[in-house]
Amino acid sequence: MAHLRIQTAGESHGKGLIGIIEGLPAGLKLEREKIDYELQRRQRGYGRSDRMRIESDRIEILSGLRFGITLGSPLSLFIENKDWKNWQTRMGIWEGKEEDPVVVPRPGHADMAGSIKYNHHDLRNVLERASARETAMRVALGAILHQLLEHFGIWIGSHVIQIHKTRTEQSFRNVFETTGPETKKHIREMCLASEKSDLRSSDSRVEPIWKSHIEKADKDGDSVGGVFEVVALDVPVGLGSYTSWDRRLDAIIAGDMMSIPAVKAVEIGLGTESAFRFGSQMHDVMAFGEKKDIVRLSNRAGGIEGGVSNGEPILVRATMKPIPTLKKSLPSVNLKTGESALAFKERSDVCAVPAASVVGEAMLAVSLGKAFCEKYGGDSLDQMRKHYEADTKR
Repeated sequence: MAHLRIQTAGESHGKGLIGIIEGLPAGLKLEREKIDYELQRRQRGYGRSDRMRIESDRIEILSGLRFGITLGSPLSLFIENKDWKNWQTRMGIWEGKEEDPVVVPRPGHADMAGSIKYNHHDLRNVLERASARETAMRVALGAILHQLLEHFGIWIGSHVIQIHKTRTEQSFRNVFETTGPETKKHIREMCLASEKSDLRSSDSRVEPIWKSHIEKADKDGDSVGGVFEVVALDVPVGLGSYTSWDRRLDAIIAGDMMSIPAVKAVEIGLGTESAFRFGSQMHDVMAFGEKKDIVRLSNRAGGIEGGVSNGEPILVRATMKPIPTLKKSLPSVNLKTGESALAFKERSDVCAVPAASVVGEAMLAVSLGKAFCEKYGGDSLDQMRKHYEADTKR
């Protein structure tokens, strides 16, 4: 049984972001362009902040790779923060000076709770690490694991289905009321359509409404949230386990998705809609297919039953709250003076739901990568492939 160990480090305005992934099999050929492309996708989106024009993220791999092929040793990654040159005094590693410490916490952020937990008096010590800037490294790590999963035919995509109060009916969930080759084709087409949209929408009819929500929020000094869906196609049967709660695949996915900053709810398959249905309307009945294989006639479970992947596409839906850093600051308190004050302002997005969907793809790749390596793990890609082929043949 092989285990992936993944870690990130780095501050939002520090020198850069660091990632380490240990447990990748040796012999996996990585394409740098694919990693950089995912980083670029994360920086797009209607409603993003000016920082997206400052940073142009590119990956640098420092170890664990030779001639583009993994060695089996820990893979270490680095993404430079281009804005570091303007923060070297305030964010110095060994020495420096903070002329304007942050003493007014922002409601909805980690500022207050983090300062109490770690006994910080300058809230910048909290907000620098709690910043969603850290997700750039997650996207890079997810892109690497996605390349591993692609070797075994697994494909991951996403789209946004809601901004503020307006939701499209064009969702993966509705498509999965039936299953089959046409279902997968439709899902891919929806994801492809979302790549052409700066809101990552597969339904062009709702885009003007979504943009009006974002523009109004921007004008009012406010922010908006939304909902995105992530899907994985051609996942083999048997990832995860029902034998222990911490090995259940849906629990692993839910935990990884909830770790995305501002995500407040995660659903698998029909999710909360399950409560409104009778059992006969919810569960995916089985039948014999043309090749006498067992097939499900719907995928309301979202590809997971009893904590184990069942061979159907895995569907995850995540709800993102409005970003809590607002141009029109919310009421707060000054921790130094003990008086009421308006919350500290930091450069921020008005809407980051499209970017969060790309992070969601990365986190699903991380979740599936961990489960895949646990089930089929080997020291080399060839060994992993033999384990996989023997199991799928069975």
